[in-house]
This record gives sequence, structure tokens and C-alpha cells, in this order.
Amino acid sequence: MNSSPSAPPMAPAANRTTRPPLGPSWFAAVMGTGIVANAAVTLPWTFPGLRTGAMVVWLGAALLLVLLAAGYLRQRALRLHAGDPVMAQFLGAPPVALLTVGAGTLLLGRPLIGSEAALSVDWVLWSLGTVLGLVTACTIPYLMVTRHRFAPDAAFGGWLMPVVPPMVSAATGALLIPHAPAGQLRLALLLGCYAMLGLGLVAALLVITLIYGRLIHHEAPTGAVVPTVWIGAGALGQSVAALGALAAASPGVLPAPYAQGTAVFALLGGLGVWGFAMLWLTLAAGLTVRTIRIGLPFAATWWSFIFPVGACVTATNTLAAQSGSDAFKWIAVASYGLLVLAWIVVAGRSALHAVDHMCRRIVAGHGRRPAVGAATRVDGTAPLTGTVRARGLAVAEARVTPLDPAGESVCVTLTADEEG
Repeated sequence: MNSSPSAPPMAPAANRTTRPPLGPSWFAAVMGTGIVANAAVTLPWTFPGLRTGAMVVWLGAALLLVLLAAGYLRQRALRLHAGDPVMAQFLGAPPVALLTVGAGTLLLGRPLIGSEAALSVDWVLWSLGTVLGLVTACTIPYLMVTRHRFAPDAAFGGWLMPVVPPMVSAATGALLIPHAPAGQLRLALLLGCYAMLGLGLVAALLVITLIYGRLIHHEAPTGAVVPTVWIGAGALGQSVAALGALAAASPGVLPAPYAQGTAVFALLGGLGVWGFAMLWLTLAAGLTVRTIRIGLPFAATWWSFIFPVGACVTATNTLAAQSGSDAFKWIAVASYGLLVLAWIVVAGRSALHAVDHMCRRIVAGHGRRPAVGAATRVDGTAPLTGTVRARGLAVAEARVTPLDPAGESVCVTLTADEEG
């Protein structure tokens, strides 16, 4: 159960219950699907039918983005999710989804919609995703400091989600630098991307330190939280990919000595960060295997397996292109094969979950009855009771979000005006 006693109540009436059907964490499905398509373009070798398959996957990601965005905006739950200390972290997923689909449009969409249209779509999606990502990267940490309250063992991989979007903006913005007007505008875009890379990378390293401290000083995470540990590897891998992409875009924009310096920094610095990413990936894999033996329930957090691995694939591809190392090329191809297999599993489970959710809603809709008294139970479940406390004091009208075993929000309710 997650509670945020310091957040303002949603309504003056106590015990008001709503059921937000869609959380921002599901935009990770767009992120994961999109990076499966985009990473295929960066592979060192081409395979028959790979680009066509990547184009189909990109179209699926674009369609899913439209459906999720329409559903999420329609429910008007942004303020509700921003006030929840766990759900707020995943507000970083929609900006990354926009950026990933935008980059895929430029990389894969030209044969379908034309070069000019693909470039225009990417500019729009990149601009929107960058603005939303910067807002998220600044707002969510502020809310964490001033409004949310956390236990000593609260740090988890989801804390990286708000600060990752600027790094994705840097990596995908590098694709747009050659298309920006020459001169000061192109230079501003390059320097802005480097600044966003620094913002995201330093913040990610701070959060990774908190997560590592939580893992060391408290019990190992279990259940649906475990997949979020993989996000650390994704943040590190994304920084390596961004360094390589910006170094490739620097010649002709920066003076020659600095352009050459970006290439050196991208390779040597990227190798160091890539090594750390492999360490984190190994730690995440070990925790996942351990949890699978106990039981790993399906949740939206399963998509945390996909985008991080995809980011590591693009990072490895970048290093392979810069160094010419055959070892990195083989690692990239093998990693991409594992990425595709993981995506098939997670996408299949997500589809089954969506069908099951729709069936339950249909059954629930047919079984609705007129409103009953507050004390009447028609579903046979036990009532939610207890007292929300902050620093030892009971809190009135605190917002409470119970989660089911899959990590999904069951409802959002306010406690009574007095203890309850």
C-alpha cells in the first residue's frame, strides 16, 4: 500500500473512491517496442527482412502511443498520479515514448510517409518529448523533496524514470542536428543536447547510488519491483549511445579540435560507462533469477526488462562503430537477439493481461447493481481499514493507493476526516 499523507486531498468528501484504469508506467510498452525497432537500424550487419520487420514494429509502437496517449489524457489522472510517490516516478515514461517513436519515424518511416514528413514528425515528437522530459526531470524530484514521504528502504529503479528523458533527448536529438539550420541554431541544438546528457547522467548516477545503498542495507527487493532494477543499466547504456551520437554530429558544428575531442571522449568515456552498465546488468539479472525461483508476478514493470537492454544494445553498437571491434559487433548482435526474445515474451504477456482486463471490465459492467450503502460489500472482499500516520500522528483525508499482486492500482481512496 502506498500513501502520500502530505499530498492535498482530491475532494472534500471523505472515503471517495475512484479507479484510474491506466497508469503512466504502461508507456514503457511504447518505449520497449520502439527501441526494438530503432536498435535494428544500428546493428553492424544487415540481415534479410530485418529492416522490414523493424518498420512493422515501429508502426506498432506508434499506434500504441496514440492509443495510450488518448486513453491517458481522457481519464485526467495526471494530478492524481503526480501526488502518488510511486506512480509519479513513471511519469518519465510518456516523454521517452514520444522520443523513441519520433526517432523511429526518422530512421524507419521515410519509405512510408516520405523524408519531409518523417523529419517534420520527428521534430514535433522530439520537441514535445524534450519539453515534457525536462518538466518531469525538474518537477518529480521537487515533489519527492517537498511533498512525498519515503521510508529508508523506498529507493527503487523507478526513481530513475524521471531523470532518464533528457538523456534520451540528447541521443535522439543528435539525429536532428544535421537537419537544423546551419550556424548558431545548429550549434545551440548540439550544446543543448550535451547539457541534457549531463543533466540526466549525473542525476542518474546519484539515484543509482541511492538504489545500491538500498540494496546493500535492506532486504533484497521482491515481486514486481525487481524488474525496475534493470532501469539502471538502461540509463547508463543510454548515456553511452548519446555520447556516440553527439560525437558523430559534432564535425562541422564544433571547431576541429573540439570535434575530435568529442570522438575521443565518446569512445574512452563510453567504454568506462559501458563496463559499469554490464556490472549493473549482471546484478539485475541475478536478482531477477532469484525472484523467478520464488515467483515473479506479471506487472507493467516487466517492460523494465526491454528498454534497458535495448539501450545497452545501442550503446554496444555505438562502441563497435567507433572502435571497429569485432567483439563488440558480436556482443551487439547477440544482445539484440536476446532483446527480441524478451520483447516477444513481455509483449505476449501484456496482450494477455489486456484481454483479461477487458473481459473483467465487461463482466463487471454486466454485473453492476444500484448503489449500496457504504457498509455493504457485494464482491466478497474485506474492507480496507487502518490508520495512515506521518511521524507518528494520524493523518485525515490521506490518499491511499492499494495495489493488487500484479502491481496495478486497485483504487484510489481518501481516508476519513478522523483516524481511519
